[in-house]
Amino acid sequence: MMMVRCYLAPSAIEGLGVFAGSDIRKGAVVRLFDDRFDTAYDKEELTRVPRHFREFLERYTYDHPRDPDYIVLDCDEGRFMNHAALPNVDVSNPSRCVATRDIKAGEELTCDYAAFGHGTVELHPSRHRIGQIIGTA
Repeated sequence: MMMVRCYLAPSAIEGLGVFAGSDIRKGAVVRLFDDRFDTAYDKEELTRVPRHFREFLERYTYDHPRDPDYIVLDCDEGRFMNHAALPNVDVSNPSRCVATRDIKAGEELTCDYAAFGHGTVELHPSRHRIGQIIGTA
């Protein structure tokens, strides 16, 4: 769960992003894994859920920090944190993610997906239609 005030907004990186709601000091804890709120799913369950939900889980989950048979879905804005080659949040320990530098209010929070995933970083097409009108009246 996010440990700092943050909000979702359109991102120049991709779709939606997580933005700092106030200044964050270097070394501050930005996010903590908390199994009271963050949901863990057995990886085998992915084969038994509807395709659209499997795609959602594949996009927004990460490997459980203590059990390789599970994935975790953040309970809050954290699931929308975008990838950056030079991130401002260190997620190499997904149980306790920290700011790599001072972050100003309004700045997008980013992480390196390779730090907590296995294999290469795969970026998926956006699931969000920011500023687009869907359908007709």
